[in-house]
Amino acid sequence: MLKQLRSHAQDIFRACLEAVDPCEAVKRFVSLEGKRLYVGQEARTRKEIDLDSFDRVLVVGGGKATAPMAAALEDILGSRIREGTINVKYGFTRALSRIEVVEAGHPLPDENGVEGTRKIIHLLKEAGERDLVFSLISGGGSALLPQPAGAITLEEKQAMTLSLLECGASIDEINALRKHISASKGGQMARAAYPATTINLMLSDVVGDRMDVIASGPFVPDTSTFETVSEILDKYGLSDTPPGVEAYLRAGVAGEGVETPKQGDKAFDRVFNYIVGSNILALEAAKTKAESLGYETLILSSMVEGETRVVAGVHTAIAREILKTGHPLSPPACVISGGETTVTIQGSGVGGRNQEFCLAAAMDLGDVAPRLVILSGGTDGNDGPTEAAGGIVDPLTLERAREAELRAQDFLKENNSYVFLKKTGDLLITGPTNTNVMDVRLVLVR
Repeated sequence: MLKQLRSHAQDIFRACLEAVDPCEAVKRFVSLEGKRLYVGQEARTRKEIDLDSFDRVLVVGGGKATAPMAAALEDILGSRIREGTINVKYGFTRALSRIEVVEAGHPLPDENGVEGTRKIIHLLKEAGERDLVFSLISGGGSALLPQPAGAITLEEKQAMTLSLLECGASIDEINALRKHISASKGGQMARAAYPATTINLMLSDVVGDRMDVIASGPFVPDTSTFETVSEILDKYGLSDTPPGVEAYLRAGVAGEGVETPKQGDKAFDRVFNYIVGSNILALEAAKTKAESLGYETLILSSMVEGETRVVAGVHTAIAREILKTGHPLSPPACVISGGETTVTIQGSGVGGRNQEFCLAAAMDLGDVAPRLVILSGGTDGNDGPTEAAGGIVDPLTLERAREAELRAQDFLKENNSYVFLKKTGDLLITGPTNTNVMDVRLVLVR
Protein backbone atom coordinates (compact mmCIF):
# COMPACT_ATOMS: atom_id res chain seq x y z
CA MET A 1 0.00 0.00 0.00
CA LEU A 2 2.76 2.47 0.91
CA LYS A 3 4.54 1.84 -2.38
CA GLN A 4 1.40 2.76 -4.30
CA LEU A 5 0.71 5.80 -2.13
CA ARG A 6 4.26 7.10 -2.63
CA SER A 7 3.96 6.56 -6.38
CA HIS A 8 0.63 8.38 -6.48
CA ALA A 9 2.01 11.30 -4.48
CA GLN A 10 4.83 11.74 -6.97
CA ASP A 11 2.43 11.47 -9.92
CA ILE A 12 0.26 14.19 -8.40
CA PHE A 13 3.26 16.41 -7.78
CA ARG A 14 4.37 16.02 -11.40
CA ALA A 15 0.88 17.07 -12.51
CA CYS A 16 1.35 20.27 -10.51
CA LEU A 17 4.59 21.04 -12.32
CA GLU A 18 3.06 20.42 -15.74
CA ALA A 19 0.20 22.81 -14.96
CA VAL A 20 2.54 25.71 -14.23
CA ASP A 21 4.98 25.18 -17.09
CA PRO A 22 6.25 28.74 -17.73
CA CYS A 23 6.42 28.40 -21.51
CA GLU A 24 2.80 27.28 -21.79
CA ALA A 25 1.72 29.91 -19.24
CA VAL A 26 3.07 32.72 -21.42
CA LYS A 27 1.49 31.24 -24.54
CA ARG A 28 -1.89 31.17 -22.80
CA PHE A 29 -1.62 34.92 -22.15
CA VAL A 30 0.10 36.22 -25.29
CA SER A 31 -0.98 35.61 -28.88
CA LEU A 32 -0.23 37.20 -32.22
CA GLU A 33 -2.65 37.65 -35.12
CA GLY A 34 -0.94 39.37 -38.00
CA LYS A 35 0.37 42.63 -36.56
CA ARG A 36 -2.07 42.61 -33.66
CA LEU A 37 -0.76 41.36 -30.33
CA TYR A 38 -3.18 40.23 -27.63
CA VAL A 39 -2.21 40.00 -23.98
CA GLY A 40 -4.46 38.59 -21.24
CA GLN A 41 -7.20 36.00 -20.89
CA GLU A 42 -10.23 37.81 -19.51
CA ALA A 43 -12.05 40.14 -21.92
CA ARG A 44 -12.11 43.07 -19.49
CA THR A 45 -8.34 43.02 -18.96
CA ARG A 46 -7.25 41.76 -22.37
CA LYS A 47 -5.03 44.28 -24.11
CA GLU A 48 -4.76 44.65 -27.88
CA ILE A 49 -1.50 46.07 -29.21
CA ASP A 50 -0.77 47.30 -32.73
CA LEU A 51 2.88 46.37 -33.28
CA ASP A 52 3.11 48.98 -36.06
CA SER A 53 2.90 51.58 -33.27
CA PHE A 54 6.32 50.57 -31.98
CA ASP A 55 9.80 50.75 -33.43
CA ARG A 56 11.35 48.12 -31.18
CA VAL A 57 10.34 45.21 -28.97
CA LEU A 58 12.70 44.70 -26.01
CA VAL A 59 12.72 41.87 -23.47
CA VAL A 60 14.06 41.99 -19.92
CA GLY A 61 13.50 40.01 -16.74
CA GLY A 62 14.79 37.71 -14.06
CA GLY A 63 13.90 34.58 -12.14
CA LYS A 64 14.18 30.81 -12.02
CA ALA A 65 11.45 30.38 -14.64
CA THR A 66 12.34 33.31 -16.87
CA ALA A 67 14.28 31.37 -19.55
CA PRO A 68 11.31 29.24 -20.68
CA MET A 69 9.10 32.34 -20.47
CA ALA A 70 11.52 34.07 -22.85
CA ALA A 71 11.56 31.03 -25.14
CA ALA A 72 7.77 31.28 -25.42
CA LEU A 73 8.01 34.96 -26.29
CA GLU A 74 10.59 34.23 -28.98
CA ASP A 75 8.26 31.58 -30.41
CA ILE A 76 5.44 34.13 -30.55
CA LEU A 77 7.28 37.26 -31.69
CA GLY A 78 10.36 35.88 -33.45
CA SER A 79 12.35 38.53 -35.32
CA ARG A 80 10.12 41.31 -33.99
CA ILE A 81 12.23 41.15 -30.81
CA ARG A 82 15.12 43.57 -31.30
CA GLU A 83 17.14 42.63 -28.22
CA GLY A 84 16.90 41.71 -24.57
CA THR A 85 18.64 40.49 -21.43
CA ILE A 86 17.37 38.17 -18.69
CA ASN A 87 18.99 36.91 -15.49
CA VAL A 88 18.42 33.29 -14.43
CA LYS A 89 19.74 30.97 -11.73
CA TYR A 90 22.75 28.87 -12.64
CA GLY A 91 21.53 25.81 -14.52
CA PHE A 92 18.03 27.22 -15.12
CA THR A 93 18.85 28.31 -18.65
CA ARG A 94 17.74 27.68 -22.21
CA ALA A 95 19.19 28.43 -25.64
CA LEU A 96 17.63 31.64 -27.04
CA SER A 97 18.26 33.34 -30.35
CA ARG A 98 17.48 37.01 -29.70
CA ILE A 99 17.67 37.42 -25.92
CA GLU A 100 20.87 37.27 -23.87
CA VAL A 101 20.75 34.90 -20.90
CA VAL A 102 22.90 35.74 -17.87
CA GLU A 103 23.30 32.98 -15.28
CA ALA A 104 23.66 34.34 -11.76
CA GLY A 105 23.56 33.53 -8.05
CA HIS A 106 20.49 32.57 -6.01
CA PRO A 107 19.50 32.88 -3.14
CA LEU A 108 22.52 35.10 -2.54
CA PRO A 109 23.19 37.56 -5.39
CA ASP A 110 26.58 37.62 -7.10
CA GLU A 111 28.57 39.76 -9.55
CA ASN A 112 26.99 38.06 -12.58
CA GLY A 113 23.59 39.17 -11.31
CA VAL A 114 24.82 42.72 -10.83
CA GLU A 115 26.29 42.85 -14.34
CA GLY A 116 23.16 41.40 -15.94
CA THR A 117 20.97 43.86 -14.03
CA ARG A 118 23.21 46.73 -15.12
CA LYS A 119 22.63 45.72 -18.74
CA ILE A 120 18.87 45.50 -18.16
CA ILE A 121 18.64 48.94 -16.56
CA HIS A 122 20.78 50.44 -19.32
CA LEU A 123 18.45 48.94 -21.93
CA LEU A 124 15.40 50.31 -20.10
CA LYS A 125 16.83 53.79 -19.75
CA GLU A 126 17.46 53.88 -23.49
CA ALA A 127 13.86 52.87 -24.24
CA GLY A 128 11.60 55.55 -25.65
CA GLU A 129 7.93 56.23 -26.24
CA ARG A 130 7.87 54.06 -29.37
CA ASP A 131 9.41 51.02 -27.65
CA LEU A 132 7.46 48.04 -26.33
CA VAL A 133 9.12 46.32 -23.37
CA PHE A 134 8.25 42.82 -22.21
CA SER A 135 9.26 42.08 -18.62
CA LEU A 136 9.40 38.40 -17.62
CA ILE A 137 9.45 37.99 -13.85
CA SER A 138 9.39 34.79 -11.79
CA GLY A 139 10.37 33.52 -8.38
CA GLY A 140 13.98 34.13 -7.48
CA GLY A 141 13.95 37.46 -9.32
CA SER A 142 14.75 39.39 -6.15
CA ALA A 143 18.15 37.75 -5.79
CA LEU A 144 18.74 37.53 -9.54
CA LEU A 145 18.13 41.24 -10.22
CA PRO A 146 20.55 42.87 -7.76
CA GLN A 147 21.71 46.44 -8.22
CA PRO A 148 23.01 47.82 -4.91
CA ALA A 149 21.78 51.34 -4.20
CA GLY A 150 24.07 54.25 -3.43
CA ALA A 151 27.43 53.22 -1.98
CA ILE A 152 26.20 49.82 -0.78
CA THR A 153 28.47 46.98 -1.91
CA LEU A 154 27.34 43.59 -3.17
CA GLU A 155 29.01 41.96 -0.16
CA GLU A 156 26.99 44.16 2.20
CA LYS A 157 23.80 43.32 0.36
CA GLN A 158 24.63 39.60 0.53
CA ALA A 159 25.28 39.81 4.28
CA MET A 160 22.03 41.70 4.89
CA THR A 161 19.99 39.23 2.82
CA LEU A 162 21.55 36.27 4.63
CA SER A 163 20.75 37.80 8.03
CA LEU A 164 17.07 38.09 7.14
CA LEU A 165 16.94 34.58 5.66
CA GLU A 166 18.45 33.10 8.82
CA CYS A 167 16.26 34.96 11.32
CA GLY A 168 13.01 33.63 9.83
CA ALA A 169 11.77 36.88 8.26
CA SER A 170 8.83 36.56 5.87
CA ILE A 171 9.24 37.01 2.13
CA ASP A 172 7.39 40.34 2.41
CA GLU A 173 9.87 41.57 5.00
CA ILE A 174 12.89 40.36 3.05
CA ASN A 175 11.62 42.04 -0.11
CA ALA A 176 10.88 45.34 1.67
CA LEU A 177 14.55 45.48 2.61
CA ARG A 178 15.70 44.40 -0.85
CA LYS A 179 13.67 47.18 -2.47
CA HIS A 180 15.31 49.83 -0.32
CA ILE A 181 18.92 48.76 -0.71
CA SER A 182 18.53 48.22 -4.44
CA ALA A 183 18.24 50.43 -7.52
CA SER A 184 16.25 47.85 -9.50
CA LYS A 185 13.32 46.81 -7.29
CA GLY A 186 10.12 48.29 -5.91
CA GLY A 187 9.01 49.91 -9.17
CA GLN A 188 12.42 51.31 -10.00
CA MET A 189 12.66 49.45 -13.30
CA ALA A 190 9.34 51.00 -14.32
CA ARG A 191 10.86 54.39 -13.51
CA ALA A 192 13.85 53.53 -15.71
CA ALA A 193 11.67 52.31 -18.62
CA TYR A 194 9.27 55.28 -18.74
CA PRO A 195 7.96 56.48 -21.25
CA ALA A 196 8.10 53.08 -22.98
CA THR A 197 5.07 50.77 -22.84
CA THR A 198 5.78 47.76 -20.61
CA ILE A 199 3.96 44.43 -20.49
CA ASN A 200 5.00 42.78 -17.21
CA LEU A 201 4.31 39.01 -17.15
CA MET A 202 4.77 37.38 -13.74
CA LEU A 203 4.85 33.79 -12.53
CA SER A 204 3.88 34.18 -8.88
CA ASP A 205 5.88 32.60 -6.08
CA VAL A 206 4.36 34.59 -3.21
CA VAL A 207 1.40 33.96 -0.94
CA GLY A 208 -1.68 35.81 -2.19
CA ASP A 209 -0.02 36.63 -5.55
CA ARG A 210 0.84 40.18 -4.47
CA MET A 211 2.43 41.81 -7.47
CA ASP A 212 4.55 44.18 -5.38
CA VAL A 213 6.17 41.19 -3.64
CA ILE A 214 6.87 38.94 -6.66
CA ALA A 215 10.63 39.43 -7.26
CA SER A 216 10.29 42.60 -5.14
CA GLY A 217 8.07 44.19 -7.80
CA PRO A 218 10.53 45.84 -10.21
CA PHE A 219 7.63 47.19 -12.31
CA VAL A 220 5.00 47.52 -9.58
CA PRO A 221 4.26 50.41 -7.16
CA ASP A 222 5.92 49.87 -3.79
CA THR A 223 3.83 49.95 -0.62
CA SER A 224 6.80 49.81 1.78
CA THR A 225 9.01 52.69 2.87
CA PHE A 226 12.37 53.31 4.50
CA GLU A 227 10.48 53.48 7.81
CA THR A 228 9.03 50.01 7.12
CA VAL A 229 12.53 48.60 6.72
CA SER A 230 13.71 50.24 9.94
CA GLU A 231 10.84 48.59 11.83
CA ILE A 232 11.70 45.17 10.35
CA LEU A 233 15.33 45.45 11.47
CA ASP A 234 14.18 46.43 14.97
CA LYS A 235 11.68 43.55 15.04
CA TYR A 236 14.42 40.93 14.50
CA GLY A 237 17.07 42.74 16.52
CA LEU A 238 19.36 43.14 13.51
CA SER A 239 21.51 45.92 14.92
CA ASP A 240 24.79 44.74 13.37
CA THR A 241 23.98 46.20 9.96
CA PRO A 242 26.77 46.62 7.36
CA PRO A 243 28.02 50.25 7.33
CA GLY A 244 26.94 51.03 3.75
CA VAL A 245 23.44 49.64 4.34
CA GLU A 246 23.09 51.45 7.68
CA ALA A 247 24.14 54.80 6.19
CA TYR A 248 21.83 54.45 3.20
CA LEU A 249 18.80 53.45 5.27
CA ARG A 250 19.45 56.17 7.84
CA ALA A 251 19.52 58.77 5.08
CA GLY A 252 16.30 57.34 3.65
CA VAL A 253 14.47 57.51 6.97
CA ALA A 254 15.66 61.11 7.35
CA GLY A 255 14.14 61.98 3.97
CA GLU A 256 17.52 62.44 2.30
CA GLY A 257 17.32 59.36 0.04
CA VAL A 258 15.34 58.53 -3.09
CA GLU A 259 12.17 56.64 -2.10
CA THR A 260 10.76 53.90 -4.31
CA PRO A 261 7.89 55.03 -6.61
CA LYS A 262 4.37 54.66 -5.21
CA GLN A 263 0.89 54.25 -6.67
CA GLY A 264 0.04 57.25 -8.85
CA ASP A 265 3.61 57.87 -10.00
CA LYS A 266 3.78 58.56 -13.73
CA ALA A 267 6.31 55.70 -14.04
CA PHE A 268 3.35 53.28 -14.02
CA ASP A 269 1.15 55.09 -16.56
CA ARG A 270 2.26 52.74 -19.34
CA VAL A 271 2.88 49.54 -17.35
CA PHE A 272 0.44 46.63 -17.66
CA ASN A 273 0.84 43.82 -15.12
CA TYR A 274 -0.33 40.21 -15.56
CA ILE A 275 0.08 37.09 -13.44
CA VAL A 276 0.39 34.17 -15.85
CA GLY A 277 0.85 31.35 -13.32
CA SER A 278 0.39 30.82 -9.58
CA ASN A 279 0.29 28.29 -6.76
CA ILE A 280 -3.49 27.81 -6.90
CA LEU A 281 -3.20 26.62 -10.52
CA ALA A 282 -0.76 23.95 -9.36
CA LEU A 283 -3.08 22.90 -6.52
CA GLU A 284 -6.06 22.67 -8.86
CA ALA A 285 -4.02 20.41 -11.15
CA ALA A 286 -3.15 18.27 -8.12
CA LYS A 287 -6.83 17.98 -7.28
CA THR A 288 -7.71 16.89 -10.81
CA LYS A 289 -4.94 14.28 -10.88
CA ALA A 290 -5.77 12.93 -7.40
CA GLU A 291 -9.43 12.57 -8.32
CA SER A 292 -8.46 10.66 -11.46
CA LEU A 293 -6.55 8.25 -9.19
CA GLY A 294 -9.65 7.68 -7.07
CA TYR A 295 -9.08 10.00 -4.10
CA GLU A 296 -11.60 12.21 -2.34
CA THR A 297 -9.78 15.52 -2.54
CA LEU A 298 -9.66 18.80 -0.62
CA ILE A 299 -7.59 21.92 -1.26
CA LEU A 300 -6.92 23.52 2.11
CA SER A 301 -5.33 26.76 0.90
CA SER A 302 -2.69 28.17 -1.42
CA MET A 303 -1.79 30.74 1.23
CA VAL A 304 -0.29 28.65 4.04
CA GLU A 305 2.49 30.46 5.90
CA GLY A 306 4.14 30.13 9.30
CA GLU A 307 6.89 28.15 11.00
CA THR A 308 7.49 24.95 9.05
CA ARG A 309 7.43 22.62 12.04
CA VAL A 310 4.10 24.04 13.23
CA VAL A 311 2.54 23.72 9.78
CA ALA A 312 3.78 20.12 9.59
CA GLY A 313 1.97 19.41 12.87
CA VAL A 314 -1.28 20.74 11.46
CA HIS A 315 -0.99 18.45 8.43
CA THR A 316 -0.24 15.33 10.49
CA ALA A 317 -3.21 16.19 12.73
CA ILE A 318 -5.46 16.25 9.68
CA ALA A 319 -4.03 12.89 8.55
CA ARG A 320 -4.76 11.39 11.96
CA GLU A 321 -8.32 12.77 11.89
CA ILE A 322 -8.96 11.21 8.51
CA LEU A 323 -7.74 7.84 9.76
CA LYS A 324 -9.76 7.99 12.98
CA THR A 325 -13.05 9.69 12.03
CA GLY A 326 -13.13 10.13 8.25
CA HIS A 327 -13.14 13.92 8.58
CA PRO A 328 -12.80 16.15 6.66
CA LEU A 329 -12.64 13.39 4.03
CA SER A 330 -13.11 9.65 4.05
CA PRO A 331 -10.27 7.49 2.74
CA PRO A 332 -9.00 7.22 0.12
CA ALA A 333 -8.30 10.89 0.71
CA CYS A 334 -5.93 13.51 -0.63
CA VAL A 335 -5.48 16.81 1.21
CA ILE A 336 -3.57 19.49 -0.68
CA SER A 337 -2.03 22.76 0.46
CA GLY A 338 0.31 25.37 -0.94
CA GLY A 339 2.10 28.53 0.03
CA GLU A 340 5.49 29.02 1.63
CA THR A 341 6.56 28.40 5.19
CA THR A 342 9.66 29.63 7.00
CA VAL A 343 12.41 27.91 8.97
CA THR A 344 14.10 29.60 11.90
CA ILE A 345 17.71 28.44 11.70
CA GLN A 346 18.96 27.03 15.01
CA GLY A 347 21.56 24.50 13.90
CA SER A 348 24.28 24.12 11.30
CA GLY A 349 22.77 21.35 9.20
CA VAL A 350 21.68 21.23 5.56
CA GLY A 351 18.12 21.26 4.29
CA GLY A 352 15.19 23.41 3.24
CA ARG A 353 11.68 24.20 4.41
CA ASN A 354 10.11 21.27 2.54
CA GLN A 355 12.61 18.73 3.86
CA GLU A 356 12.24 20.09 7.38
CA PHE A 357 8.46 19.85 6.99
CA CYS A 358 8.81 16.18 6.10
CA LEU A 359 11.23 15.42 8.93
CA ALA A 360 8.91 17.08 11.46
CA ALA A 361 5.91 15.23 9.99
CA ALA A 362 7.70 11.88 10.10
CA MET A 363 8.40 12.35 13.82
CA ASP A 364 4.65 12.62 14.39
CA LEU A 365 3.73 9.49 12.41
CA GLY A 366 5.67 6.78 14.23
CA ASP A 367 2.58 5.33 15.93
CA VAL A 368 0.25 5.62 12.93
CA ALA A 369 -0.87 2.72 10.73
CA PRO A 370 1.14 2.52 7.49
CA ARG A 371 -1.74 3.82 5.39
CA LEU A 372 -0.57 7.34 4.55
CA VAL A 373 2.21 9.36 2.99
CA ILE A 374 3.07 13.04 3.20
CA LEU A 375 4.90 14.89 0.43
CA SER A 376 6.23 18.44 0.52
CA GLY A 377 8.06 19.87 -2.47
CA GLY A 378 9.24 23.13 -3.94
CA THR A 379 7.91 23.57 -7.45
CA ASP A 380 11.29 24.94 -8.57
CA GLY A 381 12.96 21.62 -7.83
CA ASN A 382 15.39 23.12 -5.30
CA ASP A 383 14.72 23.09 -1.57
CA GLY A 384 17.33 25.13 0.25
CA PRO A 385 20.99 24.65 -0.76
CA THR A 386 20.39 21.06 -1.91
CA GLU A 387 19.56 19.15 -5.09
CA ALA A 388 16.31 17.90 -3.53
CA ALA A 389 12.90 19.44 -4.19
CA GLY A 390 11.70 18.27 -0.79
CA GLY A 391 10.70 14.97 0.76
CA ILE A 392 8.11 12.22 0.95
CA VAL A 393 7.64 10.37 4.25
CA ASP A 394 5.38 7.71 5.74
CA PRO A 395 4.79 6.01 9.11
CA LEU A 396 7.76 3.69 8.49
CA THR A 397 10.26 6.52 8.02
CA LEU A 398 11.20 6.48 11.71
CA GLU A 399 11.64 2.70 11.58
CA ARG A 400 14.10 3.11 8.70
CA ALA A 401 15.86 5.80 10.74
CA ARG A 402 16.22 3.50 13.76
CA GLU A 403 17.66 0.77 11.56
CA ALA A 404 20.26 3.30 10.38
CA GLU A 405 20.87 4.37 14.02
CA LEU A 406 19.54 7.88 13.42
CA ARG A 407 17.80 10.00 16.05
CA ALA A 408 15.28 12.19 14.23
CA GLN A 409 15.13 14.80 17.00
CA ASP A 410 18.90 15.39 16.73
CA PHE A 411 18.62 16.08 13.00
CA LEU A 412 15.63 18.40 13.48
CA LYS A 413 17.46 20.33 16.19
CA GLU A 414 20.37 20.90 13.81
CA ASN A 415 18.13 21.76 10.81
CA ASN A 416 19.78 18.77 9.13
CA SER A 417 16.74 17.39 7.33
CA TYR A 418 18.56 16.73 4.05
CA VAL A 419 21.03 14.27 5.58
CA PHE A 420 18.27 12.50 7.55
CA LEU A 421 15.96 12.06 4.55
CA LYS A 422 18.82 11.00 2.32
CA LYS A 423 19.74 8.23 4.77
CA THR A 424 16.12 7.05 5.09
CA GLY A 425 15.54 7.17 1.32
CA ASP A 426 12.84 9.84 1.60
CA LEU A 427 14.20 12.69 -0.54
CA LEU A 428 12.07 14.03 -3.39
CA ILE A 429 14.34 14.61 -6.40
CA THR A 430 13.02 16.25 -9.57
CA GLY A 431 15.98 18.23 -10.87
CA PRO A 432 15.52 21.88 -11.92
CA THR A 433 11.94 22.32 -13.12
CA ASN A 434 12.31 25.79 -14.66
CA THR A 435 9.17 26.94 -12.87
CA ASN A 436 8.52 28.42 -9.44
CA VAL A 437 5.12 28.89 -7.79
CA MET A 438 6.07 28.20 -4.16
CA ASP A 439 5.48 24.83 -2.49
CA VAL A 440 2.97 22.00 -2.73
CA ARG A 441 2.12 19.66 0.15
CA LEU A 442 0.15 16.43 -0.17
CA VAL A 443 -1.40 14.16 2.46
CA LEU A 444 -2.58 10.84 0.99
CA VAL A 445 -4.52 8.40 3.17
CA ARG A 446 -5.89 4.95 2.32
